[in-house]
Amino acid sequence: MQLILGIIYHFLGGFASGSFYIPYKKVKGWAWESLWIAGGIFSWLIIPFLAAWLTIPDFTAIISHADAHTITITYIFGVLWGIGGLTYGLGVRYLGVALGSTIILGLCSVFGSLIPSVYYNFYPAEGHDSFTDLLHNTWGQTVLLGILICVVGIIVCGKAGMLKDKDLQKDTELKKKEEYKIGLGLTVAIISGILSACFAFGIDAGKSMANEANDIWKLTHTGQGEFLFQNNVTYIIILLGGLTTNFIWCMMLNARNRTFGDYTNKKTPLIKNYLFCALAGTTWFLQFFFYGMGESRMGNGPSSWILHMAFIILVANLWGLALKEWKGVQKRTYAAILAGIALIIISVLVVGYGNSLK
Repeated sequence: MQLILGIIYHFLGGFASGSFYIPYKKVKGWAWESLWIAGGIFSWLIIPFLAAWLTIPDFTAIISHADAHTITITYIFGVLWGIGGLTYGLGVRYLGVALGSTIILGLCSVFGSLIPSVYYNFYPAEGHDSFTDLLHNTWGQTVLLGILICVVGIIVCGKAGMLKDKDLQKDTELKKKEEYKIGLGLTVAIISGILSACFAFGIDAGKSMANEANDIWKLTHTGQGEFLFQNNVTYIIILLGGLTTNFIWCMMLNARNRTFGDYTNKKTPLIKNYLFCALAGTTWFLQFFFYGMGESRMGNGPSSWILHMAFIILVANLWGLALKEWKGVQKRTYAAILAGIALIIISVLVVGYGNSLK
């Protein structure tokens, strides 16, 4: 039952992540940097603090108990993750949506799910699974198989995206080639994929804070399992790092593009714009709110991160089908995207089964 709940929570997180950008499309008359940081204030500052306040009594005391090294490393991983998110757009620009997203999400999945276990090979810690544990146990081998299937599914989805581009944009092929820069694109995509995985590293680096929240909760909830919201205290530090990166970049773009006036421009529907940004930002945070709940039910290791990434890709592609973004493509293209989605679903089942063997 705990495993099933974990998968459900990860699906809800993936749904939130795959859906959060839709409210941004309703923002009118604002530059990208303006709507992004307006929503980001909710994503990385207001909602994380509100979530921690509602779920963890005296969460500030837990943060104050953490040593400076833990806070610093967790914050740095947040900063690096923020850079990964910003460079995502460049990777897509120079490689195209399909190829760029495939490389970035593929790397993020693999690095985010495996690097912590590799780290614990060199620095063992109680309660943390090492890469050796994965290789030498049936449950770990099954999880690794699920990760491999997920990566294959991502590649197939990327291939479907390239086929779609070929089907629908033949008349703009020359224009696309002018933007297509394979060398620069691959470099940026690799940087983005690796740095985007730093969120998983940040969760692991700040685990002592989550553990303290978990221990405090267990004192008054004996025999009720692990605390669902233990990661909410860790998110505060990680997301402050992400806010730092995104705030600096968006302010630079506001200055360069002279778009500071967006925030008070009465010619735009200001109230609606702020409401849609708030909705987008809140939805974005919900991905990690539910991720933490899923991790509390599935335990430490690569299972939670790979499920999170798999559901994001799955939901994003399902939205594409629902919004008829694949309308008019050839049958082979449609078959490819369905095959990619099917592989990702299979990977989720395999990872879940592997975790149940633990």
